[in-house]
Amino acid sequence: MERTEGITPMERTEGITPMEHREPTDPTEPTEPAEPTEPTERGERGERADAARNRRAVLRATEQLLAEGGGDHVSLDRVAALAGVGKGTVFRRFGSRAGLLQALLEERSRELREAVASGPPPLGPGAPARERLHAFLDGLGAIAEGNAVLLAAHEQACAQDKYGDPSYRFWHAHLGALLAAERPDLDADFLAHALLALFDGDLIRHLAASGDPRRFTRSVQETAAALLGPAD
Repeated sequence: MERTEGITPMERTEGITPMEHREPTDPTEPTEPAEPTEPTERGERGERADAARNRRAVLRATEQLLAEGGGDHVSLDRVAALAGVGKGTVFRRFGSRAGLLQALLEERSRELREAVASGPPPLGPGAPARERLHAFLDGLGAIAEGNAVLLAAHEQACAQDKYGDPSYRFWHAHLGALLAAERPDLDADFLAHALLALFDGDLIRHLAASGDPRRFTRSVQETAAALLGPAD
C-alpha cells in the first residue's frame, strides 16, 4: 500500500552507521559547507528555501530508486548521489533509510491528513462516523494501491518501530476514534490495529494482479462494515 500526481507506483539495503559521517577528517581536506544559519528566504512549512529544495530532491530520488529497484535499491549513498546533495545532508535530515521512507509515506498521505482534519464531509468533520470511516478507508486504500512498493519497503525498514511511525499513529488514532463513536461496546483500539494490518504492500500487489485496481480498498471497506454490524 496508476494514481494521479502525488501517488506513484513504488516498490533494504546497505545503510550507514551513525558514526560513519562523524569520522575525523584531515583538516586540510575540503569539507561540505555548512548550511547557512541566517535564512533569507523561507520555503514550505517554514523551511529555508534551499532546505526545502533539498528535501524535495531527496524524496524524489528515494521515489525513483524505489520505482527502479524496490526497497533493496534504496540507500543513503544512492539517494544522496541521485539528489545531488551530500550524504551528510541526507543523514542529518532523515537519520536513516527508515527515516527516508517514513518521510516519503508522510508526503504521499499529506492531502488525506489535511482532508480529515479540515476538509468537507464525509472525509472531513461533520458526517456520521460510519460515513467518515468508509470515506477514510477509501482514501487510505487509494494511497496504498498507488504506493504498494513504498508500503512494502516501509514495512520492512520500520518493522521494529511500526507502531511509533507518524503516519501509522495518525491513521490508527483516526480509525480508533471513528470505530469508538460507532461501536463504543467494542475494543476500538484493537480493531483499528486489525484494519491497518490489512494494509500489506505484498498483499496489495497480489490483489492488483487480478485486474481490479480497487479490489483491495473495497474488501477493506467490506471488512470494516462487517466488524461494525448493520447500521441503525
